[in-house]
Amino acid sequence: MAASVRSAAVGRIAVLLFLLLAPAGRSLATDDISTSGADPQISIHEGFVDERTCASCHADQAAAFSKSHHAKAMALADDETVRGDFNNSRFDHDGVVTTFTRRDGRFFVGTEGADGGQAEFEIKYTFAYEPLQQYLVDIGGGRLQALDIAWDTVRRQWFWLGNGTPAKPGSTYHWTGPFYRWNRTCIDCHSTDPQARFQPQTNAYKSTYVATSIGCQSCHGPGAKHVASAQSGNVSSSVKPDTGLPKVDAGVCFACHARRTKLLDGYQPGKPLLDHFSPDLLRQDLYFPDGQILDEVFEYGSFQQSKMARAGVTCLDCHRPHEAGLKVEGNALCTQCHTETKPERFVNQDPSGLFDTPAHTRHQVGSTGAQCANCHMPERTYMKVDPRRDHSFVIPRPDLSASLGTPNACTTCHVGRTNDWAAETMDGWYGTQWRKRPSIAHAFAGAANGDQAAVAALRALVGDKDQAGIVRGSAIAALSGISGGDFTADIRTAAADADPLVRLGAAEAAGNIAPEQRLEAIGNLLGDATRAVRVAAANALASIPPNLFGNQRGNFETAVADLRAYVETNADVAETQSNYGVFLFARQSTAEAEAAFRRAISLDPTLEAMRINLAEFYRATGRNDRSEQTYAEAIGMAPERADLRYGHALSLVRKQALTEAITELQEAVRLDPQNSRYKTTFAVALDSAGRTEEALDKLDGWAADADADILGLALQYSIKLRRLPEALRYAEDLARLRPQDQQISGLIEQLKQAVNGK
Repeated sequence: MAASVRSAAVGRIAVLLFLLLAPAGRSLATDDISTSGADPQISIHEGFVDERTCASCHADQAAAFSKSHHAKAMALADDETVRGDFNNSRFDHDGVVTTFTRRDGRFFVGTEGADGGQAEFEIKYTFAYEPLQQYLVDIGGGRLQALDIAWDTVRRQWFWLGNGTPAKPGSTYHWTGPFYRWNRTCIDCHSTDPQARFQPQTNAYKSTYVATSIGCQSCHGPGAKHVASAQSGNVSSSVKPDTGLPKVDAGVCFACHARRTKLLDGYQPGKPLLDHFSPDLLRQDLYFPDGQILDEVFEYGSFQQSKMARAGVTCLDCHRPHEAGLKVEGNALCTQCHTETKPERFVNQDPSGLFDTPAHTRHQVGSTGAQCANCHMPERTYMKVDPRRDHSFVIPRPDLSASLGTPNACTTCHVGRTNDWAAETMDGWYGTQWRKRPSIAHAFAGAANGDQAAVAALRALVGDKDQAGIVRGSAIAALSGISGGDFTADIRTAAADADPLVRLGAAEAAGNIAPEQRLEAIGNLLGDATRAVRVAAANALASIPPNLFGNQRGNFETAVADLRAYVETNADVAETQSNYGVFLFARQSTAEAEAAFRRAISLDPTLEAMRINLAEFYRATGRNDRSEQTYAEAIGMAPERADLRYGHALSLVRKQALTEAITELQEAVRLDPQNSRYKTTFAVALDSAGRTEEALDKLDGWAADADADILGLALQYSIKLRRLPEALRYAEDLARLRPQDQQISGLIEQLKQAVNGK
């Protein structure tokens, strides 16, 4: 996402029984009444009130909140809010020159526009506060774009947020493209009750919010009922009045501080989190095998893994509700619970012990290494300047770092030291038993590598009720991705689990088993109590013929309605529309599927994957000319994508344009020389064109990689060309990879006889 608020804390309700609120005669529950404020996007949505109403009575809380980063998450750009250097400063990155100026109290940026030309844009809003601040520009159609050049508030300098080569003007990851669009990517978490209000007919927006930045009602919910209750004067000293506000829970924090997919608009405190969002599980591109944060996943996924979360600890145990800072600085924050005697709060867990001592920390009191958070909540930097702490509360494991590449606090702090040094030092402190401490790392690392040995370990995780739900759900999803096994029974068992995250993992896992087995495995999830699970189940069961659902037919239709609501909620997201096209095609709704694929392309014309899906749709429906044309269009935008070249080659083969297909396959191999499928397909195409000797020469050059498919094809073509000594060599190499294959053993004997007979 374009930016995020750093702290994980959000407000806790603080109710005053006697309130003197808004001026008399004004309706506080009207829909979309614009305020007279300077921000044109402010609109008082139904059930909400002007944020200033809250401060009129809750002055102390409002004053505390005003100091937080949450309160400064987004603001109109003016002299007080803009932190960057707009005094005719200049930033040059890879030949793209950007200038920052100010005139008449307004702020401007001159930079590369969507058409590739230099243009000037006015800064409308600041976005975030520290350690970096971004800036939003209105490029028309209600689209607010976040500049990909941000201000480092610590070093006081401009820097580029991207990596590698800058994106092409107007493309997905250019600052003018969909990825940096506030209305699509950032809107949910930096304002109060933001509503994107996407206009599908024009691809424009009419976005509004109750307050420019995060406010009281972001965490406490709409305040109109609360105000009306207070204004009624029906307050008794002996009876606690109805505040008209829901109870704030951790879901309010996690609605933003999570890597998740939004399923439905309108989340408010007290509503089930998983009815509005589907959190990402512990995928290998998001988390290290031991569960530590890898990509920008925020706090939910790591905290859910922790013993603290399972013990009932919440964000507000550590973070102040309004200022959003820590309750206590240093180790005293941890020793609130990790005391010498067990706190009464914890019935099933015992966090007691002496921890803030050198006997435990093995570091001098007061030193960096003696800080609990530095060992158990190591930092990882995102957006180049924003260090965030891991919330899974890991125990350092340098031995796993050495074997699996996971990070550990020891060598992160002791720069230049090795993992082996750290592990041996820990051996000196604790003996070697710490190396045997159970870890999820081997199971998930094995799954990522397709290792059959990981099957038993993942099954054990799924069945271990002492593990966190997100770990168990991730384990069943990872298990289903290992080829060569039948995991239907495992998925069926996980689908009956009490934890919704395990059931979510089961629903996602079902997509990896044979379609005819899915209904048996997860059919019960169509009627699940949790929306996230129902949507995932509907997706997995898309290809099941309607007559097979039996008494689950009604539940399926309900789940599909949930899926459609999710698609409508994300009507401006190309990937969502394209995925919906895949769902519709599986349901044999061909015309609707094509419309969804085309809708995705209209939303993001430069995202090649959208055209791949459309091209494959045309292939599957027998329209080979359209398929080839669509691939060609995608290559025109991304000629260095090997998968596009490969897909285009196959479409050319179907058109019987073999010469052109061979050219494209050659390009695919050049662009991705490690892909054995591209190589073997290239060789097969050469053979089909009567160029078998050339094909064999290519295969011979690749045979050193010891790939069974390449060796097998080389064996086939060498026999075809009667190059028997070479065939014998390939067969012997193949036998070393497949020692149990009796056919290869027999062929070797025949080849030996033929070669020796000469």
